[in-house]
Amino acid sequence: MERGGWKDFLIEIFAWWRGNTWGTRLWTALHGEYVGADEAGNRYYRSKPGSRPGPNGYERRMVIYAPGYAEPTTIPPGWYGWMHYRTHVPPTEQSYAPRIWEKPHVSNVTGTALAYRPDGSLLSKGERPRVTGDYDAWSPE
Repeated sequence: MERGGWKDFLIEIFAWWRGNTWGTRLWTALHGEYVGADEAGNRYYRSKPGSRPGPNGYERRMVIYAPGYAEPTTIPPGWYGWMHYRTHVPPTEQSYAPRIWEKPHVSNVTGTALAYRPDGSLLSKGERPRVTGDYDAWSPE
């Protein structure tokens, strides 16, 4: 077994919501050609030469996510551009350097204790700020 062993193998069979299903694996094995991998462990494939083109007329491009939950936001900018046909050359065939304004990936923390909670939120600590004089509450009278 590759990477995670039997546990990941069984999870892949029974936990379809994690992303990499048997259908994805089978399609990639039959119709895909390995292109490369990123630092997060995601592996990238394209359709084999001579295959039917995708719905947009170009080759199909696929990603097999690293073990764990399939998280599309973990695709780095260079691979993102290739996956979305912004470039026809994958990062493995050219040197890609992130721009200075490109930040490293940060997981979405919505719904967790790390989520942003502004002053006045029911989930934030402390008291709601007092209303200032520039605001009048609506009254139905």
